[in-house]
Amino acid sequence: MKHRHQETPPTHNMMSRSKDPIFQLCDVIRETAFALHRYHGPGHLEKIYEKGLANRLRKQGLNVEQQAPLQVFDEDDSLLGEYFADLFVEKAIIVELKAVRAVTSEHAAQILGYLRSSRCEHGLLLNFGAGRFYIKKYVLSEALEML
Repeated sequence: MKHRHQETPPTHNMMSRSKDPIFQLCDVIRETAFALHRYHGPGHLEKIYEKGLANRLRKQGLNVEQQAPLQVFDEDDSLLGEYFADLFVEKAIIVELKAVRAVTSEHAAQILGYLRSSRCEHGLLLNFGAGRFYIKKYVLSEALEML
């Protein structure tokens, strides 16, 4: 009888060492947001999830700005004004939170517009409003290539 050699999967720590820091940060946000959703479930206002996620991420030592003012630029670099990101984590990732039944194409367009206008490369769209937690990562340079 022939036995197959089964390799043990790498541990989380081993995998995270080889990952890009931005993806490690996304993993922390995802895991933290999922735990928040698992505890509170759907049904709260978006503000509750915003405060809860900010609180939990700060407890992990991350720099988290709530309602962070981000400058909006036109394509000729003219400053048009600012908008307020739900969360801006480590000055690297815009986190847009929703508490809706389902994420729509308008929500995706919103985060992509925020990334393009603010010239921030990475964003996460999270929805706490459905029974199943939703998260999707957006990368501005990849989104522009698809246009």
